[in-house]
Amino acid sequence: MKIRHILACTALSAATPLESGAEALLPLAARENLLAWCVVPYDSKHRGPAERIAMLKRLGFSQYVWDWRQEHLKDLPEEIRLSKEAGLRMRGVWLWIDETQDQPGKLGANNEAVFKAIEDSGTVMEFWLGFHDNFFAGLDDEARVKNGVAMVSHLRDRAKRSGGSVALYNHGGWFGEPENQLRVIAAAGGDGLGIVYNFHHGHHQISRFPEILTAMLPHLRAVNLNGMKPDGPKILTIGSGTHEKEMLRQLEKAGYRGPLGILCHIEDADAEEILRANLDGLSRIAGPQ
Repeated sequence: MKIRHILACTALSAATPLESGAEALLPLAARENLLAWCVVPYDSKHRGPAERIAMLKRLGFSQYVWDWRQEHLKDLPEEIRLSKEAGLRMRGVWLWIDETQDQPGKLGANNEAVFKAIEDSGTVMEFWLGFHDNFFAGLDDEARVKNGVAMVSHLRDRAKRSGGSVALYNHGGWFGEPENQLRVIAAAGGDGLGIVYNFHHGHHQISRFPEILTAMLPHLRAVNLNGMKPDGPKILTIGSGTHEKEMLRQLEKAGYRGPLGILCHIEDADAEEILRANLDGLSRIAGPQ
């Protein structure tokens, strides 16, 4: 997907996003309530930790969540240190559970490296947890819940060593349905567990979003925004869809006061341009009515 298609509906401003008129936006869209997401592997400029932190500060972010591929893991200790020095909060990190590598009580080398870097740094972190479909393959519904509880409970215990917590991430498949995540949380006991809801993995859930939101709300830690259409595409600039404006207002009306994630999910594009486009789109749909 080329950047010109992503930015077609968005006029980029030279001003800092949300710089003017911020007081007229919905409270949820206040600059200090936004976090950047998917900014590590999705960047055609392949920024390193220092360049990425400078870019996020330039855009006015005060917090972000760190996602990664194996080649980025070596940079995590440095990025934790540099973000602290810059006053940019690394709020959380991504965990991806693959049954071929990860089992309750014994994580694969990559996820073990994530935990070690965080524990060594003394940082309190939120772990955003997604599952590969293979973790639940061939199981009936009851066994899937049991498997989910076993792994989620182990990760929660591990996160608590450094004062952290776990948030379940809808990434498609069985585990990507909020009702199933809520069943896992109920069976595991809710302490130290939450939910991150992603618009870009929820196009098929638009019609029942109000019902989903009511159920998730007590556990909701973050909501990552995206342009929303029932038939996709999966990644769409905020403000270019048909439903994200109403969904944002439903969040506000329901009393959600957690952070909103600004998505950067285009591999062949400059992360700064994609983030700026989404920030500009948010300022348009969150403005006065």
